Order: sequence, then structure tokens, then C-alpha cells
Amino acid sequence: MRLAGWAAVVVVLVDQASKYLVVQRLDLATRQLIEVAPPWLSLRMAWNRGVNFGLFANDAGVTRWVLVAVALAISAWVWWWVARERQSRKLQLAAGLLVGGALGNVVDRLIYGAVADFVNIAAPGIANPWSFNIADVAIFAGALGLVAFAGGGQKPRDAREELR
Repeated sequence: MRLAGWAAVVVVLVDQASKYLVVQRLDLATRQLIEVAPPWLSLRMAWNRGVNFGLFANDAGVTRWVLVAVALAISAWVWWWVARERQSRKLQLAAGLLVGGALGNVVDRLIYGAVADFVNIAAPGIANPWSFNIADVAIFAGALGLVAFAGGGQKPRDAREELR
């Protein structure tokens, strides 16, 4: 579990450092848009008060605390699931990425009342209205890793054992 813990800490630190740098130091909160490598990459400020793509953002006050509670509950469950048995290093890393990303976004909700999203990737002639952040990438990679590596370190069950 040490690997999962370190991965989670690194994700939270890198995520929060990137948000501080972009939102505060580059003043994206005021500027709203910084073209980095047009049209491929820009920094576009988006305050996400809901879940993915701003879903369920209508009642921001209630939604904020519900999403904090859900993120903490899921993080605790993933942590418990990975800690209860000796898991592969890949699975521990995936769990750390997911938990770290979730906690990074929880910190945003506690500080700003919303998640600070700012990375916007597009292509020539295609406008992308959605932005994301490092925590979102970690959550996605962690969830993908949990699906890909779950069960890899465990012995397959023998059906006869369950009948006993």
C-alpha cells in the first residue's frame, strides 16, 4: 500500500500545484483563455460545480457537499479494497492515481466551491467546449488501471471449493 499512498500524494501535490500556477499565477480565472499551442492546446477556465461535463450542477450548494462525500466514500472504498489483500504494484498504482485525483478535486470543492478545470485540447476545425485537469486524468487512468489489473494477483477460484 506504500506505492498507492505515494502515488496519491504525488497526484494531489502535482494537481494542486498546477491549479495554483495556472489559475492564480497565470491569472486564468480572470483571463479565461490562454492559447498555448493553437488550435491544439489552450488553457480555458471552467469551474465545474457538478460531476463530469458539469452534470448535476444546478443546486451548487447541495451538490458540492454531496460530491465531496461521494468522492471521499469512493476513495475510502477503493483504499480498503486494495489494502485488504496483497495486490500487484500495478493495481496499487492505479488505486493511488484514482484516490489522489479524487482528493485533488475534493480540495478544489473545499477551497473554491467547484473544481478548477483548465486544460482544453482540440483540433483544427473542431472546437472542444470541455476542459479538464490533472486530477481528472489521474482518476481516468486509475479507474482504467483498476479494471485492467483487478484480479491479476489473485488465484482463480475453484468451483469445487465453493461447494464445500
